[in-house]
Amino acid sequence: MRSIGLLTVATVANGVDVSPIAKIITMIGDLETKIIAEGETSQKTYSEFAEFCEDRSKNVGFEIKTGKAQVEDLKATIGQEAATISASESKIEELASSLQTDEADLKAATEIRKKEFAVFSQAEAELKETIDTLERAVGIIEKELKGGASMMQLKKANSVVEALEVLVKASGVTSADGQKLTALVQQSQQSDDDDSDYGAPDPEAYKSQSGGVLDVLNDLLEKATAQLDTARNQETADAQNFEMLKQSLTDEIKFANKEMAATKKNKATAEEGKATAEGDLEVTSKDLKEDITTLAGLHHDCVTKAEDFEAETKSRSEDLRLPQQPKKSLRRQLLGPHSMRCLSFSSTRTPAYLLVLTL
Repeated sequence: MRSIGLLTVATVANGVDVSPIAKIITMIGDLETKIIAEGETSQKTYSEFAEFCEDRSKNVGFEIKTGKAQVEDLKATIGQEAATISASESKIEELASSLQTDEADLKAATEIRKKEFAVFSQAEAELKETIDTLERAVGIIEKELKGGASMMQLKKANSVVEALEVLVKASGVTSADGQKLTALVQQSQQSDDDDSDYGAPDPEAYKSQSGGVLDVLNDLLEKATAQLDTARNQETADAQNFEMLKQSLTDEIKFANKEMAATKKNKATAEEGKATAEGDLEVTSKDLKEDITTLAGLHHDCVTKAEDFEAETKSRSEDLRLPQQPKKSLRRQLLGPHSMRCLSFSSTRTPAYLLVLTL
């Protein structure tokens, strides 16, 4: 509030010069004009500030909305990547176990195959040797029988084994082959439930006895040949089964290794994506917090500015209202009798040199 001032004005009747009252009226008018101009300037400034508040609030609000959406998206991404990492770790563990099992199975199958082949190789060699021995013995004994072995010696034979020994000695078969042939015949007779056909020969049946020996040898040759064929067929089947199993296990191992590599790559990608999302989340959350603080500060500033403008506008309206009554009174004085009056004026905006008249 400015201080109240007093002004004594002397009016001169019928004077041709401009009276002090007229000057005061002019000064009051100038003051009104100044107050109005200040109001217009203030209104323009506030309008610009209000527009700024609205635009800035919209922009910051949009940034906050966008930031919140980004935070949710990043959290979802982190969750998804974490789930992928967990699933990949479980898959890697499962594949590692499967690989270990398949590799162990392949190793075990390979070892079994080696043993099977070793057993077959030994059996094949023995059977081939037996067949070779039997084939040579049959050929030699047939020639000897045609050349005539000692009948007296054959008559003394009590069994096919003894008859075979006689023929072996007479035919010149090696002792090693002879022993082997004797062992084969003995084994054959032991495995036969009914060996009466190979008992002691009839002394009068030389040809029948000699024929019995050849029958035994040919029977042994046939059996050995059949055993060799069976062993070879079994070896072929075992080899094929092993190759099929080996191929199956090899394919499983190959596929598991390929899947393992892909899973590890997916895990690494997920870990990288998770780390990136976590970094982005930290930055975005920080920016969001700053935007929320900025919006709150902006709201406070804009509300305060609006309240200040409202108070200023109210005060300015009061300043414009106060001079109106004194100005009317002064105008009446200019038209009425001249007199000397003591005038006073009070206002928050009126300069100290201007006094409002009270009539």
